[in-house]
Amino acid sequence: MLAALGEVGTQSLQRRFFMLKRHFSEKERAFFVEVDFKDHVALVACVANAGRSTIVGGARYVAAGPGCAETAFMVIDAWQGRGIGGLLLRHLISLAREARLKELTAEVLPDNAAMLRVLGRFGFERAERREPHTVHMVLTLT
Repeated sequence: MLAALGEVGTQSLQRRFFMLKRHFSEKERAFFVEVDFKDHVALVACVANAGRSTIVGGARYVAAGPGCAETAFMVIDAWQGRGIGGLLLRHLISLAREARLKELTAEVLPDNAAMLRVLGRFGFERAERREPHTVHMVLTLT
């Protein structure tokens, strides 16, 4: 997914990382790839492109406390609006239920209407804000 960030526009990066970020430290890169499928679950969406598999989106959840995990998503600009975020979210929710998590959360910038819509379609609700400049969304799984 890190390699695919070159195909992500400024606005998408801002919406994912809450800042314009194209370069990552060793520690940050390790976080992206050290997935244990228990406390840190990551999925990617791929398409066939000239005989190769190309990553066009990714989603993850990371344990944020007992029974709770925070989600994050990124879809390459050219592939946004095609249902990839929803597909990834559907699978993350399924994995979270299998792991017996009680809730998934997401922090979303208020201007990211598309992400707020996708989360809403899957049952996430707005909750009390944790950060002053984000919308806190929660999905109760039990």
